[in-house]
Amino acid sequence: MPFHLPRLPRLALALAATTFALAAHAQGGYPAKPLTWIVPFAAGGPTDAMARDIAQRTSTQLGQQIIIENVPGAGGTIGAAKAARSAPDGYSFLVGHMGYMGAAPSLYKKLAYDPVKDFEAVFRFPDTPLVLLVGKNSPYKTAEELVAFGKQNPGRLNFGNAGVGSTSHLVAALFASRAQMEITQVAYKGAAPAMTDVISGQVDAMFDQTNTALPQLAGERIRAIALTSDKPMPQFPGAAALGQKLLPGFETATWYGIYAPKGTPRDVVQKVYQAYTKALADKAWTDRMAAQGIRLLPADQYAPEALARHTAAEVERWRKVAADAKISLD
Repeated sequence: MPFHLPRLPRLALALAATTFALAAHAQGGYPAKPLTWIVPFAAGGPTDAMARDIAQRTSTQLGQQIIIENVPGAGGTIGAAKAARSAPDGYSFLVGHMGYMGAAPSLYKKLAYDPVKDFEAVFRFPDTPLVLLVGKNSPYKTAEELVAFGKQNPGRLNFGNAGVGSTSHLVAALFASRAQMEITQVAYKGAAPAMTDVISGQVDAMFDQTNTALPQLAGERIRAIALTSDKPMPQFPGAAALGQKLLPGFETATWYGIYAPKGTPRDVVQKVYQAYTKALADKAWTDRMAAQGIRLLPADQYAPEALARHTAAEVERWRKVAADAKISLD
């Protein structure tokens, strides 16, 4: 039988951990040991790769190692729940993602954590917009042509996605809603098999992250016809920003951020955030990210307060999308 600490002792432990972190920082000793960042996906994926890159550069500024702990499962919610239960001592953090920190409250009837109430926002990563892809031989040369067909032929456009509740699924639902058309979504076990069927013409289109789509575009087997960013990107010539003309105001991206368990001392949060801002001063690094299709943000949008506001807004945004499209993982 699993053993669970009663609520009061757990609270006492959390308060003790917080007191320790505050005392250590007051003595100039924070961080006194390695930090752990929980990544709720398996090693080797895009979230893990980005987290390791940012962790390495942030750790250099902090003067302490950051250990990546992969806790995959249930679309990231298992790792997020573990992070929420961690002691708020300044040494446990969550690498957050749009899926389990923005959309999950709308996809699961019972969630073991609250993205807004159970965490302290620490800092936001640069965003990764999405690109609307079609096969090389697709009849759709522009997003306008694709939408025109979709409106005239309800349900006949097939969009591949990386799985029910995935970013590609949710963004396609948002796109269809804003374009006022009905599409058929085809869920795959990951983005790779969905991409294969876009290339072969088995499905009409899919949304993919800009940084993971670029290598596929280099092979000239697919075409990019639109972007979810607020403006065109030089890496995707001919792909218009959806929000500039076709769907005014349309903008979304896969976003990430670092969170700490609720109650983590404010000065600890600020120290980790400041270490990250020092890492961002490396222009060669940020230029490489931009070249990969990652969107750099205005400086103030990386801050803890900005990430907290963004998280709350995204929870509400995806609640409506999931309800309208009847998307549920329960």
